[in-house]
Amino acid sequence: MTLADLVTGDCAKLDEINTDDPGVIRLMGLGMIEDITIRLKNVAIGGDPLEIGFFGGSVSLRKEQARHFKVSRIAASD
Repeated sequence: MTLADLVTGDCAKLDEINTDDPGVIRLMGLGMIEDITIRLKNVAIGGDPLEIGFFGGSVSLRKEQARHFKVSRIAASD
């Protein structure tokens, strides 16, 4: 499963990152690295881009980039 497969409100652990896309490497520089917990906060009308929350902040990314992040869905930790 990838970030692109999540639905709004889902929490997940980042398991694996495919670094073939330079944009993905930039997201890693912002803290999107393996073993962190993320939440899909919002999806734009039309389904793209996605707003991903982690470490108290959030970033927006396209589904094309989201497919580079393999995740495991976990229970929400409010």
